[in-house]
Amino acid sequence: MDLKQIAVKKLEEKGVTIKEMAEMVLELQLKYNPSLSLEVCQDAIENVMGKREVIHAVLTGIAIDNAVEKGLLDEEISEIIKKDEPLYGLDEILALSIVNIYGSIALTNFGYLDKLKPGLIGRIDQLGKHKNGCSTYLDDIVSAIIAAAVSRIAHK
Repeated sequence: MDLKQIAVKKLEEKGVTIKEMAEMVLELQLKYNPSLSLEVCQDAIENVMGKREVIHAVLTGIAIDNAVEKGLLDEEISEIIKKDEPLYGLDEILALSIVNIYGSIALTNFGYLDKLKPGLIGRIDQLGKHKNGCSTYLDDIVSAIIAAAVSRIAHK
């Protein structure tokens, strides 16, 4: 299994599918491109997921969230990450490594998704609110992938 397949599998283990991300891309882009199809959006997500930087960010972010869930990090940093404290911005910084590949359209869409947490992003965010859950990095990583795919489509 190659790294892209591993990253996709890790996302699926957290309940996030390519199709769900593509549906959000479609929702964000449909008013700008009424003939856009889910297939094109899935292709854009697949393309974004094929980038080495994206794969690394996905694997790293999920590994950190998992380490927090398992109590493998020092208590002080685990609590900061688990609570997703407002001044802890490393989750966004990791996600920006994805966004930065795709320019200003990706950046503005990432900000929108991160702030409002619509649909899938809100559901992911709520996973972290369960007793032993942590999705601090996951919601930002998924937001960045979606924002990058939106940008990819917009630039075509």
